[in-house]
Amino acid sequence: MTDLMSYLERNWWLLLVRGIAAILFGIAAFAWPGLTVAMLILLFGAWVLVDGAFAIAQSIRYRDRIDKWWLWLLDGVFGVIVGLLALFMPGVTALVLLMFIAAWAILGGILRILAAIQLRKKIEGEWFLGLGGALSILLGGLLIAIPQAGLLSLIWLIAVWSIAIGILFITLAFGLRKVGKATQV
Repeated sequence: MTDLMSYLERNWWLLLVRGIAAILFGIAAFAWPGLTVAMLILLFGAWVLVDGAFAIAQSIRYRDRIDKWWLWLLDGVFGVIVGLLALFMPGVTALVLLMFIAAWAILGGILRILAAIQLRKKIEGEWFLGLGGALSILLGGLLIAIPQAGLLSLIWLIAVWSIAIGILFITLAFGLRKVGKATQV
């Protein structure tokens, strides 16, 4: 735990940067909700398509050097199919992406709460991290419970969550900075 704490004290600014980025993303999502959804799907589809194409090329190129090279080929083919589906069937992709975001928010929230519990004896304001975790779990639960609310609602929820997490990260960063300065004296 001491290593984690000293790392956090030395690198408090990383949480500050993450907080600022989260707030900027939240503001952009409010300003351009349709563009946010479209860009997420487009970027995901393009990435998976390119990744799949490279996996196919590598598996064929190195088939004489790789055991079970066909597994890499199947991975690449699957990537190309998913990438094409994302680009040509964005509605299905949006629902799947919604479930990934929900799972990520819930798991991240649980981890933040666990971290806050561990940090409670080391710093003041650890409850900000715990609150951020609770907000993440709430967001994930809402996304799973009411996916029919629509992508616009999803983007607004993500925007609010992103801004709230950003504020909490910035607050935690300055708390860690304060603790770090106190231990250096």
